[in-house]
Amino acid sequence: MPPRPQRPSPVRAVRRLAGPSARPLALALLAAALGCGGAGGPVQFGMAGPFTQGFGTANRRGAELAVAEINAAGGIGGDSLSLRFEDDSGDGTRAAMLAQGFVDDAAISAVVGHVTSGAMLAAAKVYDGHLPAIATTASSADLTGISPWAFRVISSDSANGVDLARFAERLGKKRAAILYENDSYGRGLADAFRRSFGGEVISLDPIDYDGARSALHLEWLQPRAPDLIFVAGTEQTGMAILREAKRRKLTADLLGGDGWTGVVADAAAAEGAYVGAPFTALDPRPEAQRFVQAYTARFGEEPDGNAALAYDAVKLLAAAVEAVGRDRTRIRDWLAQRAERGAFPGVTGPIAFDANGDPVGKSFTMTRIAAGRLTVAEGGR
Repeated sequence: MPPRPQRPSPVRAVRRLAGPSARPLALALLAAALGCGGAGGPVQFGMAGPFTQGFGTANRRGAELAVAEINAAGGIGGDSLSLRFEDDSGDGTRAAMLAQGFVDDAAISAVVGHVTSGAMLAAAKVYDGHLPAIATTASSADLTGISPWAFRVISSDSANGVDLARFAERLGKKRAAILYENDSYGRGLADAFRRSFGGEVISLDPIDYDGARSALHLEWLQPRAPDLIFVAGTEQTGMAILREAKRRKLTADLLGGDGWTGVVADAAAAEGAYVGAPFTALDPRPEAQRFVQAYTARFGEEPDGNAALAYDAVKLLAAAVEAVGRDRTRIRDWLAQRAERGAFPGVTGPIAFDANGDPVGKSFTMTRIAAGRLTVAEGGR
């Protein structure tokens, strides 16, 4: 492929304006170029996530649908919207490097993402003071208050773990085993569940990311007969554990958090499992059903919470640019003011942020997998 043409440097352009009388104009031009991301032309957001993984693909698709709808409706102030996708592989080091690239690109007005907690923890420090970013599914409690430039549309694990533990109690569970992926997401969610569960926690163990040792964990747990196994992890480990549990004919119920929304891909193994989800395609609200229909028509499958949250993040940032233009600071301020000036109507529910960048009033819907779909569980609201 031929090399991409280099964007002229706004700093060099200003330097070419000679003489004292030109300095005010030069400074104004530089501020417009750097602060506003470049006036006129397409609006551009960055988006970063692990797009080769199932939940990353769902995030990307939700964002793409939002962009398509915005552009079909005339764009933002008559200008089209585009996303610059970068794959961070869920790795903090790579996420920080990509975040710096977004910050340095004057055309980027804001960022959708990052998707995973570890990546967002690293990237938020780079965005601080420079570029507003809305994480989609990064739920670690460690992100709370990390930067006034970092927001998220999913609730914190500190709240999600409480919701999951209370739901387990409503199911009548008395003895729980906890398995968790040993990262910021897994540790935080597992700890919040442990502290909130009113019954006995018989074990608390880390698991491999690929689920390779699932048989060993379940072999140890089976004779100890927990009535619930709570897994704080993502779909890859989730499917490995569910398949092994099915093979062993375990009688314990299995419960996962939002990282488990993708386990519906293996309908046979996941049947009957409980999942705390930020969104379900069976949500009857008209705005939710319009989104479900549009997503299904475009991609041939129902959306999950990953897709819905990314869709909301893009629509929210587009509304910010529509309201205040491309200036990064003004976009950040507009996002921070949603709690006082009115929540944004997202498909996952109204969106506004507290002083720490966490969404106000967001909580899980407790679901149970039936025939490959997330159905609202009895006692799930």
